[in-house]
Amino acid sequence: MGVGEPVVVEKENETVVGAKKEEDLEKGEVDVEEERKVKSNDVVDDQSYDHEESHLAGFHRLNPTNPLRIVINSSTRAATPSAAQSQRPHTQTRSTPTPLQQPEVANLNSRKYTNKISLFLFVLHLFIAVALVCFLVFKGVQGLIQESESTKRKEKDVLKYFLPQVEASSFMSIILAFIWQGAIRKWPTLMLHFILWFTFVMSLAAGILLICFQKPATDGVGVCFIAFAIGNGLYACWVSHRIKFCCKVLSLSLQPVSKFPDLNKPTYHVLGAGFLWISLWILAVIGALNFYFPPLTIILLVLSLQWTTEVMRNVVNITVSRAIALYYLRGMQSNTQFCFLRALTRNLGSACLGSLFVPAIEALRIVARGLNLLEGEDEFMFCCARCCLRVMDCVFRNGNGWAYVQIAAYGKGFVKASRDTWGLFEKEDMVPIVDSDITSSICFLTGVCSGSICVIFVAAWTHTVHQSFTATLSLLTFLIGYLLTRIAMAVPHACVSCYYVCYAENPDNRLFDKTIKDRQGLLKTGRDVVPTPRGFRRYTRN
Repeated sequence: MGVGEPVVVEKENETVVGAKKEEDLEKGEVDVEEERKVKSNDVVDDQSYDHEESHLAGFHRLNPTNPLRIVINSSTRAATPSAAQSQRPHTQTRSTPTPLQQPEVANLNSRKYTNKISLFLFVLHLFIAVALVCFLVFKGVQGLIQESESTKRKEKDVLKYFLPQVEASSFMSIILAFIWQGAIRKWPTLMLHFILWFTFVMSLAAGILLICFQKPATDGVGVCFIAFAIGNGLYACWVSHRIKFCCKVLSLSLQPVSKFPDLNKPTYHVLGAGFLWISLWILAVIGALNFYFPPLTIILLVLSLQWTTEVMRNVVNITVSRAIALYYLRGMQSNTQFCFLRALTRNLGSACLGSLFVPAIEALRIVARGLNLLEGEDEFMFCCARCCLRVMDCVFRNGNGWAYVQIAAYGKGFVKASRDTWGLFEKEDMVPIVDSDITSSICFLTGVCSGSICVIFVAAWTHTVHQSFTATLSLLTFLIGYLLTRIAMAVPHACVSCYYVCYAENPDNRLFDKTIKDRQGLLKTGRDVVPTPRGFRRYTRN
C-alpha cells in the first residue's frame, strides 16, 4: 500500500457521500417537475425531453471533482444525437449546455520525491557518518586493549567520567522535552510567559555556576551564558505586547491535536532513534582521541550531529503538518503513521535541504533586521544595513520555515513551497502578522532552557568527580539538551504554522474564526503596531 492511499480513500468516500446527497436532492426536484408537467398535460415527447434536460442540468450543478460529473462530462463529449432526437422539429430543439472547464485541483497525494539532490547528499553523509562512527568506536576499543598504559588510563578516565554524564543528560533532555510539550498543549497561555522568563533564570544560573568554579575554561563558558541571559531578558520585554495575540493563536492551533490521539508517536520514534545515535556518537568522540587531528574530527562529528538532529526535527514537523493541514484543507483525519512514512520517504529531501539552510538564513535575517534597527543618522557606519536586509528578505522568500506545510500537504519542493507560501502571505496581507509571531522563538528558548538545566546538573556532577572535564561537558550537554528538546517542540510549532498557512490559503474556512482578521484590522487602523523592522525607514530631512 502506498503512503498517500488512505487520504485517497477518505477523499473518495467523502465524494461518494456528497454525490448521493446531491443525487437525492436532484431526484426530488425531478419528481416535482414531473408532477407539474403531468398536471399541465404536455406532449409526451416534450415531457421525456424536459425530463432528460432536468437530469442533465442537475448533473451540471455537481462539483467539478465529483465522479458523477466526470462521467457525465465524458459521455457528453462522446455522445451522438439519437435517431429520435434528430426527428424532432427544429422549433423544439434546445442547445445542450457546454461542459464547464474543470479547474485544476491541487494534488494532495503527490508520489514524487522532492529535492532528490539534497536527499542523495544526506544519505551519502549519513553513510559516511555511520562508517566513521563505527571506525572511531573500533579505534577506542583498540586504544583500551593495545595502546600504552598512559593511553589506556586516559581512555578509562574518559569512559568513567565523561560517558555517564552524556548519557544522563540525553535521558534528562528527552524527559524535559515531553514535559515542555505536554505543558504547552495543556496551558499554552501560561507556558508562553513562563518559558520567556524561566529560560532567562536558568541560563543566568548556569552562567553564574560556571563562573563560581574559577577555571579559565568554565569562566569563558559562563560569560557566554550570562550574556545570553541578558539578551533573553531584553527580548522578553521587547515582545511583551505581542504575547497576547500569540497566546491566542497558539491555543487555537492546538485544538485539532485532540482529534489525532497518535500524533506524538512519530516524536517517540525519532527521539528514541536520536538517543541511540547520540550514544554511539559519544563513543566515536572518545575514539577520536586516538585518531589523527582529534579537534578537527570532533568538529566534523558535531556538525554531522547537528544536521542529523535537525532533519529529525523537520521529519516530525512535516508529519504533524500533513495531518493538521489535511484537517484544515479537506476536513480529513489522516493516519499519522502514513504521514510519518511519507515524511521519511517522499518529503525527506525537502527536510534535508531545509535543515541545511533555514537555520542559517533565519539567523542572518535576524542580524540584518537588528542592523536596520540600529540604523540612524550615521550613514557611514550603517550604509549597508538596508542592502543587507533587502538581500536577506529575498533569500528568505526562497527559503523559510513556513514552507514545510505545503511540502507536507502538496509534496512541493522546498524552494517552490517557500515562494508559494510567502506569496499567500503577501496576497492576504499577513506578512506583518507572521513576521511578528514568536512561536519559533519560544521553541528555541525552550531548547535553551533544557540545555541550561542539563548544564547545571552535569557541571555540578563533573566538578565533584573530574574538574578538568567540566567546561567540555557543559558545552556538550547543552548542545544535546537543546537538540533533543527542539525535536519534541516541533509539534506545537507545526500546528501554528499550519494555522497561518491554511488560513492564508482559504480565509473563509469555517474552521477559522476572526482572530487574524481582527488583528489585520488593528494593524491597518494603527491601533496596534508591529515594531519588527521588516522594511526600510524613510528619512525626512529638514
